[in-house]
Amino acid sequence: MTKEFKATQYKLESVKSGKRFDDEGWTLDAPGESDPSLIRAIYEKKQLEVKDKSLGIYKFSDWLPIHKTLEGSSAPATYKSEGLAKYLGLNNLYITFSGYWPEKGANFRTCSFKETEAFAVSGRLNSTDQVLVVASAGNTARAFARVCSDNNIPLLLTIPEDNLSALWFDEPIKDNVRLIATKSGSDYFDAIHLSNIACALDGFVAEGGAKNVARRDGMGTTVLSAVSEIGQIPDYYFQAVGSGTGAIAAWEANMRFIEDGRYGDNKMKLMVSQNAPFLPIYDAWKAGSRAMLPLEDELARKQVEEIDAKVLSNRKPPYPIAGGLFDAMNDAGGDVLVATNEEAIEAGKLFLETEGNDIHPAAAVAVATLIKEAKEGKLDKDACIMLNITGGGEERMKREKEVTYLKPSHIFDINPDIETVKEVLDKLF
Repeated sequence: MTKEFKATQYKLESVKSGKRFDDEGWTLDAPGESDPSLIRAIYEKKQLEVKDKSLGIYKFSDWLPIHKTLEGSSAPATYKSEGLAKYLGLNNLYITFSGYWPEKGANFRTCSFKETEAFAVSGRLNSTDQVLVVASAGNTARAFARVCSDNNIPLLLTIPEDNLSALWFDEPIKDNVRLIATKSGSDYFDAIHLSNIACALDGFVAEGGAKNVARRDGMGTTVLSAVSEIGQIPDYYFQAVGSGTGAIAAWEANMRFIEDGRYGDNKMKLMVSQNAPFLPIYDAWKAGSRAMLPLEDELARKQVEEIDAKVLSNRKPPYPIAGGLFDAMNDAGGDVLVATNEEAIEAGKLFLETEGNDIHPAAAVAVATLIKEAKEGKLDKDACIMLNITGGGEERMKREKEVTYLKPSHIFDINPDIETVKEVLDKLF
């Protein structure tokens, strides 16, 4: 259900050329430009006015590229850490939590910050004449399924079969949402390939991933939550990354706050982390390379099988593109850090003990790297640190509510032909 809402006023800008243009409704690339570049939303309102919390994520609508609001959203919740901060000897550690933690004001029904993307992207969507296509390693699919089911938006999800356990829900998903998968042994890259085949067919439109300004600015609400709560731009930003889109979004939000003028003029150091042994962003960054380094398909799939944080398994992240993660990290400063499965498991236990809620494996990777940086004395104890907990409260929710699972309508081979995909989708929609 859509509330009466005055569309946010903004232009789009090519990061590469600086050229500005209007949003034609679903613009993902700068018109007439051949060099790969992200585009960015330039908002009319330069100072953020945070609206009533009853609006959920849309309390940040000044800096969201939307023309409607949807029911059922929650904004990320930011609070000053006591337990974990004391354990690490940090005086200004702030936790931004996106998940299920009603006492903190976080009511994400899918327990993941991917809901911030889904509510922003769906709020940008002009028409439901075409089927929105989303590829995912799990959490993004769950978030889009919930939001699109509740708001009657036609949706096709593609995910690897091995990640189907991520598609749990507190209420059944309606038939306007359909799920297809790539067979066991495949990874997120294969799911993206399947989604690209679907998008080549009439009646289907790509959500756009990192190229969609609504996705990035939805994720950027984590920083809007933190800065508006803390009253200043933090010195450090910790987050685990698969694509790095959340860190790009954080950098962009940071620059908007500098322009806002009320919260400082510093850039947060982007402390992003990956789950060993799957380390494509880490490897490229440490090599000083804008280009991603070669990674053989079978080796990549094997590494992805080994990591606990499956959502961090993007083989082709928006790292080299103008305005992507390479540019963000070079501009803001920071580092790419690494945590093993074992370190992340211990970090998750420590978070539960010191803060009082369970967290997702990816968030635990971020916590593990924060622990290492603090213990090695690399962080000033008085530095203002934002820890982006990108998912949590799932174990608690599953204890408190009965969950149901979304089953795939079809499981495809790793490299299906377009005729087979068309035949299946004709039956589904």
